[in-house]
Amino acid sequence: MLEALRTIIQAVNSAEDMRSSLDIIVERISEVMSVEVCTVYLTDDKGKRLVFMANQGLNPALIGNVSMSKEEGMVGLVATRGEPLNTDEAEKHPSYYFLPDSGEEHFHSFLGVPIVHQREVLGVLVVQQQEARRFDEDEEAFLITVSAQIAGVIAHARLRGSVTPDPSSGRERKGAQFRGTAGASGVAIGQAVVVSPLSDLRSVPSRQCANIDEEIAFFHDCLDAVREDMQRLSGKMHDQLPPQERALFDVYLAMLDDRAFASEVDELILQGEWAQGALSQVMLRHIRTFEAMEDAYLQERATDVKDLGRRVLAYLQASNADKIDYPKNTILVAEELTATMLGEVPSEKLVGLVSVIGSSNSHVAILARAMGVPTVMGAVNLPYRELEGKQLIVDGYAGMISVSPAKRTVKEYRTLIREEAKLSKGLEALRDLPCETKDGEPVSLWVNTGLAADVARSLVRGAEGVGLYRTEIPFMMRERFPSEEEQRQIYREMLEAFAPLPVTMRTLDVGGDKPLPYFPIEEANPFLGWRGIRITLDHQEIFLQQIRAMLKASKGLKNLRIMLPMISNVTELESALLLVYRAYDELVEDGWDIRRPPVGVMIEVPSAVYQARQLARRVDFLSVGSNDLTQYLLAVDRNNPHVADLYHSYHPAVLAALAYTAASAKAENKPVGICGELAGDPGAALLLMAMGFDNLSMSATSLLRVKSVIRGTKMKDAKQLLKMSEMLETSDQVAELLRETLENAGVGRLLQPQTTRREP
Repeated sequence: MLEALRTIIQAVNSAEDMRSSLDIIVERISEVMSVEVCTVYLTDDKGKRLVFMANQGLNPALIGNVSMSKEEGMVGLVATRGEPLNTDEAEKHPSYYFLPDSGEEHFHSFLGVPIVHQREVLGVLVVQQQEARRFDEDEEAFLITVSAQIAGVIAHARLRGSVTPDPSSGRERKGAQFRGTAGASGVAIGQAVVVSPLSDLRSVPSRQCANIDEEIAFFHDCLDAVREDMQRLSGKMHDQLPPQERALFDVYLAMLDDRAFASEVDELILQGEWAQGALSQVMLRHIRTFEAMEDAYLQERATDVKDLGRRVLAYLQASNADKIDYPKNTILVAEELTATMLGEVPSEKLVGLVSVIGSSNSHVAILARAMGVPTVMGAVNLPYRELEGKQLIVDGYAGMISVSPAKRTVKEYRTLIREEAKLSKGLEALRDLPCETKDGEPVSLWVNTGLAADVARSLVRGAEGVGLYRTEIPFMMRERFPSEEEQRQIYREMLEAFAPLPVTMRTLDVGGDKPLPYFPIEEANPFLGWRGIRITLDHQEIFLQQIRAMLKASKGLKNLRIMLPMISNVTELESALLLVYRAYDELVEDGWDIRRPPVGVMIEVPSAVYQARQLARRVDFLSVGSNDLTQYLLAVDRNNPHVADLYHSYHPAVLAALAYTAASAKAENKPVGICGELAGDPGAALLLMAMGFDNLSMSATSLLRVKSVIRGTKMKDAKQLLKMSEMLETSDQVAELLRETLENAGVGRLLQPQTTRREP
């Protein structure tokens, strides 16, 4: 059964479209299970009816033409309950429903299992037999396994169809929505420009060509160029490889000379597709065909087809490199955005970013926040290749993308953009006013930064210091470890820019979702693995060099603070402190006139929460990294859109951990801050200051919103609000309490905009 399952899934994954996938499913399952009937029913767009979509054994004329409600028949019962139904006398079942003209009256045995993807029932998979028998446990388990495996394929195919023209009407579909994770806040409305890395066949977008005849000629010129390359390589390797190895070049040349291959590409170009897209579609089709073959030798030929396709694509891309026309409202879309891709777009034309791969902590997301460009990352189900030229709405607050939105939705978002601009302008008057409550309690507002571009934005918005300077950014922007002097210069610029305000520099925090390209870390579970202080303690040479660079950069300024990430126990902290003191002592011995800066610990793992007092005794301050702390407390990867709805910063357990940490710091008479995304939430800021946090560090764009809320609140009211929140049991209840509180205070507009809308 396992081998049968593997071949079915491989064949389904190799299919060109959903119709082909469904035909393969019913055909292969009928063959493997030796059943007379196999049928797939899928829910319609509204999720209310089950449509007869594929079949082996019943009347094929019904396919796509017959449907039933979820309240009808045993199929409807399987969909409604979301569980299998197995019976040997279908016609006697109380939910039996006869499908006219199908011929199923001859079949007595019935086994139906739901097709479920991310908790949503997409349809029902059914097998039937004339013999009145109950399918055994192995057969039922096999069908459930197949259903679970094909659910993702069906979901992706349906999503892809949601952004393509409706074949029945020829009109554009409206309002398909896709979820990712918020990378940079804000809303953008613009036109999609899909970009792909060089020679990646899977990432080439579908795009119309300007001149068909020129495009065909261009394609054949590139074929000729690759043919010349193969002939040259074959000659070059003549004396270095045995004949059987050199035969590969002959295979490539034969493929290039195959008129059928070239004519397939030509045919797509004649339909208006550009050469890159036509080549990609043809080559991927052939690759899928070879990969689906049972013969191992023929399967390996898929690699040859892929290699040849990449070579031709490289020539097509090289000649088209300067032909991208960026509209004035460009939303850049890619499977994986890179800083280089951003750099290609004129800054005045870039309004939004979408990346299928990546997280809110990726380099691109950090750049996007620095640039103030609304961004959605990790949109794993987005059929990005189909988006070229389409209108998009990028909702950087909710992590949503709307494709070809309805006019009403566009109007709502344009209104929101205008309101946001008006609100931001109105808040500018608060820049130079002190951040204190109505009853005179001060709360320091600091910024998180990692780029020189952040400095001006932070100071303009009235930042009182830097609560988190991400030192890994300079490491990520190079192809090697930066030298001590390079680091010193970078750190000096940041310290001088904010002097005399404090600058908290976090020591190198890589690993997890922040790898260095020149220092790869391969781990099965990177978030629980070698990251943060664990790496730098194992590589003391890197840690000491960075500490020396920070200390040298602080000469004469006295505003440096050093923060240690991912500390999980006292021994780890003491080891790191010894190295910091050692670096300081050595520099003093060498004649450097510097002072020893305050050293603090990031509280971002549960063990550190419960040892906060012991850690606080050994350092000068504590700072909570609420993003990672929430992730570890809730066992939810915050960058994974599949579980994004389980990541709740308002979770009562998270709030309890924050309050416990603040109380622990106060018990040791040490200052405590917070530098996660929660600090920039206006509602959460009230709870945090009531808990006793001395400083809140956030992105520069959140500073004035948070200051406005704090200045409009009394500390005694905030503490009462905290007591009320501690009595609640769910994050939704906490969120509602904060919303009601701010709306009653007349500042509800400062909350994160509620922009997630469902299309009609």
